[in-house]
Amino acid sequence: MTSWTQRTELLIGKSGMEALQQASVLVVGLGGVGGLAAEMICRAGIGKMTIVDHDTINPTNLNRQILASVNTISQYKTDVMAQRLLQINPDLKLKTFNQWAEVSNIEELLETEKYDFVVDAIDTVTPKVFLIKSCLERRIDIVSSMGSGGRMDPSKVRITDISNTHTCPLAKAVRQRLSKMGITKGLAVVFSDELPNKNAVLPVEDEKFKKSTVGTISYMPAIFGCMMASHVIREILRKNHFQKTLDRI
Repeated sequence: MTSWTQRTELLIGKSGMEALQQASVLVVGLGGVGGLAAEMICRAGIGKMTIVDHDTINPTNLNRQILASVNTISQYKTDVMAQRLLQINPDLKLKTFNQWAEVSNIEELLETEKYDFVVDAIDTVTPKVFLIKSCLERRIDIVSSMGSGGRMDPSKVRITDISNTHTCPLAKAVRQRLSKMGITKGLAVVFSDELPNKNAVLPVEDEKFKKSTVGTISYMPAIFGCMMASHVIREILRKNHFQKTLDRI
């Protein structure tokens, strides 16, 4: 039987494939962005993954989240994601934490495994900033998603340092919080410089950690997630001395 990693190995070589298989990635948040990021990282051949979320799938997720279907409504995202990932790669060493990422548990979470990379797909500012700060203090590589909601133009999405972000309200809030902690740069982010549609915001009262919800189109969170996955994979390869391969990608 042909190996399922054959096409990837053809692109990055045997040693590149081995580097990915030996790497460990933590994905925090399994919504529209994090769900796509987790799946793309798995399909690339990462050997170890830890996924964290405590949310369940609801009908409003159907327009954009890879885990959402009429058959998965009300199921925990960690459970659905774990099943998907193991159906892609049964040999994946997978840990799941069915919990919210909060200030009280983030440090413990980062100590459960030696991570090569952390994917921050949290959409609440306080735990998001604390995760970023904790990773930077531990010198754990991290890529963070800024806001994908209220936008429609994929050409405006890019990977850059947090210090280069603008127009994005979430990025502004993260910059301000990090600046108070003495952190002004050194954080890779995926962000869009498209002005968000201010009319696409609806106040909510019954969602944990959220005061409002933002209108979102199907493809934008997916693009953010794929770009986060690309950054993780390329950086792991780069750090394992595959610059020549990366130059061709």
